[in-house]
Amino acid sequence: MEKREPLFRITRRQDIKKSTAYTIYLLAFVIAILLGSLVFVICNVSPVTAYSAIINGAFGKSTGIRQTVKIMIPLLGTALALAPCFKMKYWNIGAEGQITMGAMGAAFFAINFYDKMPHVVLLLVMALSAMLMGALWSFIPAFFKAKWNTNETLFTLMLNYIAIGFVAYLQGGPWEGKEGSQIVPNFNSNAVLPKVFGVHMGWIIVLILVFVMFIYMKYTKHGYEISVMGDSENTARYAGMDVFKVIVRTAMVSGAISGLVGFMLASGQDQTIYSGIAANNGFTAISVAWLSKLNPFVMVLISLLLAALSKGSSSLKTAMGVPASISDIITGIILLCLLGSEFFVNFKIIRRQKEDK
Repeated sequence: MEKREPLFRITRRQDIKKSTAYTIYLLAFVIAILLGSLVFVICNVSPVTAYSAIINGAFGKSTGIRQTVKIMIPLLGTALALAPCFKMKYWNIGAEGQITMGAMGAAFFAINFYDKMPHVVLLLVMALSAMLMGALWSFIPAFFKAKWNTNETLFTLMLNYIAIGFVAYLQGGPWEGKEGSQIVPNFNSNAVLPKVFGVHMGWIIVLILVFVMFIYMKYTKHGYEISVMGDSENTARYAGMDVFKVIVRTAMVSGAISGLVGFMLASGQDQTIYSGIAANNGFTAISVAWLSKLNPFVMVLISLLLAALSKGSSSLKTAMGVPASISDIITGIILLCLLGSEFFVNFKIIRRQKEDK
């Protein structure tokens, strides 16, 4: 019996125009907005009024803009940190822990040396300490991956909780302020990042990192090795590359940048340290990196969008009495639609042609 071709079949796109891909992303965003509108209707809220409140909350006033930028800084910085690893197909899910360890490294000098160094020197030492701690925390799973091919996804994920546990011990033990408070006192002003236009200067650091990461990945020898490793590890070996060295070096670069994000959070945003200082930026940044296709400049737009949604949605509760959890639902819908659109960018559905009689 002759086997018939299925009614629909899925094939990988060999080539797609940028305009077509952008159209698909735009349609996905529109669908997400419509689905979000349905959520607001269920909550007896006008979608137009709700979305207007989100936009005004994020960009309507100077204070809102500053808060949006503050949310954007660690999100963009962490996405930049993950880009080299993901390009190499080394799935670093440990940015949350690397940020936490970086914050811990910075806090050590902020707490113990705030009165022993000049302001600028102290901040530089804190930043270097944070980068070193982040790099060392990233080195552990990278070494095991390069040496014994362990699963880096699980390894880096588990290290997150160990890092959080370390800081939880410190904030309830050696670094605790008032006994029983479980709180580390705020840093001395000498250990706090200065503000530029009302926001700590971390926003300048991450914008510089955007250009540095673009050049690093596109125009350097290291970036080329990362790209080859991502395509085929065997090809990299055949080309004479030191695979062990490339894996460890790339992971440590990623960890160092994540640690720097921890420094900016501890010294700039929170001006103290606590176990939840990473605030899920290490996980949300995975979506930012993936949606941007590891392009540092696109990461700026994606992280700004998510930061605006986070800040704007938080104003819904006060402005319209909408539960705060609705903001997470709207953000989740947008991320789901944008990530789902990747299927239509990479694949196409072909319908079976009618057979000739």
